[in-house]
Amino acid sequence: MVSQSIRDRAVGDGDSLASRRRARRWNWLQETFPHLDQMTVLDLGGYPSTWTQAAIHPKHVHVINIEDLSPEAPDWIKVDRGDACALPDHVLANRYDLVFSNSVLEHVGGHERRMRFAEAVHRHAPAHWVQTPYRYFPIEPHWIAPGMQFLPVRARVTVARTWPLAHVKSTSVRDALDGVLWTELVDRTQMRYYFPDSKLRSERMFGLTKSLIAVKLS
Repeated sequence: MVSQSIRDRAVGDGDSLASRRRARRWNWLQETFPHLDQMTVLDLGGYPSTWTQAAIHPKHVHVINIEDLSPEAPDWIKVDRGDACALPDHVLANRYDLVFSNSVLEHVGGHERRMRFAEAVHRHAPAHWVQTPYRYFPIEPHWIAPGMQFLPVRARVTVARTWPLAHVKSTSVRDALDGVLWTELVDRTQMRYYFPDSKLRSERMFGLTKSLIAVKLS
């Protein structure tokens, strides 16, 4: 199928554009934190596979995800179900060396909850790495649809239901609406507001900013 082939080349596993970009981003993370293998990491909204597939791994990783993930993981990874904007009590008392988050901020549900997310990042470690897709990159990254993020909600729902490059096809109008309303890309001004003491890095594609990364060393 032509649309699946195009999507696989863009964001699939293997030698896709997205896979190469993720590899570069991981190298960038390792260069930024050269002692990553000695660090304790809180991963907000992530998955154990991010770390198990990496060339090196931190001393310990605590993954918090609102989804029910399998608890099976290496002994250096702990997996908990929880809301990154309202962390469970047993997490609130913990401190880590680094808070990491990849493509989560745009899904937490509006400004107030992004504020809670940022507070968790600042509270739990002296250093952080928070990546999110950039609102003004011309292609919406979740549906691989040009300009979709700038359309009215009703039009975005139509795209979510019919666009052939979508990662997951919506099963109903309600399902498409749910996906659209829970996806809100942010811009530089918002990222600087949430992370005022961080360095804001631009991840580029074709010379354009594809995503933003708020980085704080300590």
